[in-house]
Amino acid sequence: MPELIWQGKQLATPEPESLVTDSIIYPGGNGYPTAKVENRLIWGDNLTVMSSLLSDCEGKINLIYADPPFFTNKKFQTRIGRGEDSRKPQDWKLAEGYHDSWKNLDSYLDFLYQRLFLMHRLLAPKGTLYLHLDWHADSYARLLLDEIFGAGQFLNEIIWTYHGPSPIKRAFNRKHDTILSYVKGGDYTFNADAVREPYNQNTVNTFRLSRKAGFGKVPNLARGKVPEDWWYFPVVARLHNERTGYPTQKPEALLERVILASSNPGDIVADFFCGSGTTSVVAARHGRKFITCDESFRAVHAARKRLIAIAGPFSLDKTNQAKRQSEGSATSEVKVKLQNDTLRLETRSNVDYWEVDPNWSGSVFKSVKQAVLPNRGAEISKEIKIKLGRKACVRVVSVTGKLIQLNV
Repeated sequence: MPELIWQGKQLATPEPESLVTDSIIYPGGNGYPTAKVENRLIWGDNLTVMSSLLSDCEGKINLIYADPPFFTNKKFQTRIGRGEDSRKPQDWKLAEGYHDSWKNLDSYLDFLYQRLFLMHRLLAPKGTLYLHLDWHADSYARLLLDEIFGAGQFLNEIIWTYHGPSPIKRAFNRKHDTILSYVKGGDYTFNADAVREPYNQNTVNTFRLSRKAGFGKVPNLARGKVPEDWWYFPVVARLHNERTGYPTQKPEALLERVILASSNPGDIVADFFCGSGTTSVVAARHGRKFITCDESFRAVHAARKRLIAIAGPFSLDKTNQAKRQSEGSATSEVKVKLQNDTLRLETRSNVDYWEVDPNWSGSVFKSVKQAVLPNRGAEISKEIKIKLGRKACVRVVSVTGKLIQLNV
């Protein structure tokens, strides 16, 4: 088989480090404090994270969806404003999202190669990888996956098509991404019946009107068909209900098809470039366990806010580097007052999220009640009703990403 070579190509699995459990989030208090916590949101560089997971998870993850940087050589920003005119991007309030900029193609390929190798190790024998890229680097990735998985383990090249404006004037508009699907072994999971869709009405009419249609072979029209390897799903646009403001957010319908087809209830679904957390949200909704990770605080925070609305208890784990970045302290900008089992937040800062641990141990923060700034319109609730123990703690995240921790 041909092999893709670049300067300095060499696998170098990093030394694993301890993943520190920063907090356990019990959405709305559900399951606190005895529920078994099986889902994980991890803040840290995914190379270090995956290396650290090998001791417990090698060969155990049933499905990995990977949506890495595309080699666009752009810097993406996330929207943090509320109530802005979506038609006037020049007026949006923005913060850093993630960088997709590289010294050269060699550095990008090495970045991808190291991570795909670890994903292969983490996959279960019946597991499947879906790698989501576009025209910038998908052809290179195909060769990397052939090398790591074996060319015979290729399952599908899926084309995700969508509409939208484009500045291109001297070529056809580029309106599709490529998702490369590879399996770990021959006995892989694929649930055809879980993703069937209705036949086109024209097809139904043809079989009804002509005996010769299909050369005499009549499909089960009522059951529907397995989708082709080209999928149309609208992008998460400016006014879409799913929109979080995080850049390049993928639609839930896209991930739903992937998860239903290639995993079963109770399976572990992982996403090590989680972005706004779409994979984990859809996995939780369909009864799968999830491990989801990103090195960007903005991504992890966006995922946490979405998971609170859909998931059961989950942990927020951090690498040591992320832990050092996130350490917050008290500030005079924020105060909390307790009256009649109601905590009230008092601040002049714009708050994006706050949570309460009613029995703070001083180590793992157990988030029992949470308040989240809605993606549209309404303000965040400044009151949380909760009975507190002898020692309680409040954590506040401002719109600008500042973490503030207060003892009550």
